Amino acid sequence: MQRAREAGRDVHSLPPYREAHRRRLAELLDCAPGATDEHASDALIRAAVAQRETKSDAEVAELENALAVTRRMHRWAMRSAVPGAMEREVAGRMEGMVRATGGETAFPTIFSERGEVFHNTPGPDQLDEGALALCDAGGTAPSRYAGDVTRTMPVGGAFSQKQLDIYEVVLDAQEAAIEAVRPGAVYQNVHRMAARRLAEGLKGVGLMTGDPAEAVREGAHALFFPHGLGHMLGLDAHDMEALGEDYVGYDAETTRSEQFGLNALRLGRELEEGFALTVEPGIYFIEPLIEQWAGEGRHADFIDYEAARDYVGFGGVRIEDDVLVTSDGSHLLGEPIPKQPEA
Repeated sequence: MQRAREAGRDVHSLPPYREAHRRRLAELLDCAPGATDEHASDALIRAAVAQRETKSDAEVAELENALAVTRRMHRWAMRSAVPGAMEREVAGRMEGMVRATGGETAFPTIFSERGEVFHNTPGPDQLDEGALALCDAGGTAPSRYAGDVTRTMPVGGAFSQKQLDIYEVVLDAQEAAIEAVRPGAVYQNVHRMAARRLAEGLKGVGLMTGDPAEAVREGAHALFFPHGLGHMLGLDAHDMEALGEDYVGYDAETTRSEQFGLNALRLGRELEEGFALTVEPGIYFIEPLIEQWAGEGRHADFIDYEAARDYVGFGGVRIEDDVLVTSDGSHLLGEPIPKQPEA
């Protein structure tokens, strides 16, 4: 390394994932540990992304293994979503299931009635009869390939009509988005299509008004859907995220939007055969955001704020599956995990 630097040769490195690697890289580069990312090589990052973004048959098999244990985790959560169950106890048993197989959790398990709080940590709260529990969880295979699935379930086994109305809007958008996944599809456009389906459904239940397509163009739907439709999947749940989301999810043809909600989309670029990705639309009722937008009069032509206030305390609904882009469409990774409301 020293001889290469003295000779004026380019030294290529990646942003380190682990602290031990960061310290060692800092020694080699003769810089402070906090400065290692400044030395990251654009060329090497792009080469690493190109190598990892298309999954081989062996990698797909490992993803299927990860989804097998992920399915068991979610089936346990569904059986456990009963009044009085403690959130962290349900999550803890799910995490024990994957560790018993030699894997790890792909990310901290989310199991909570507060589905509108993103990445909410399970706590000592007990589930309430008639509430919704949102479970976002994934296990890894021993090889560390990851699963990432979300289901939303009624505590006690039955949706109210109000809950079912919202759930079916999300399910419709998710199924339409999965159908749209194929080589050549620009995922940013798939996100917009799913957002239009959500806006149409929200108009149907009286939460949005006006033209759904125009509402999505203006970003009004993001009050209820303020995150992206999905991300790459692989050795990380958000695959290669530490290399930089814009390297992984965008390219010269597709750049990240600055619009609220759409700017949170991690994967926007044109899809290619062999990509593994998530499809995860959702609807959430976030009281501070509702009150902020209402106070500003933001998108008042498209949002019925009084109707939205009636949903405060509802929580949120997200439905997420992992899919592989095939030569002519997409393939669901893993055995199906129940998501039809009658299931």
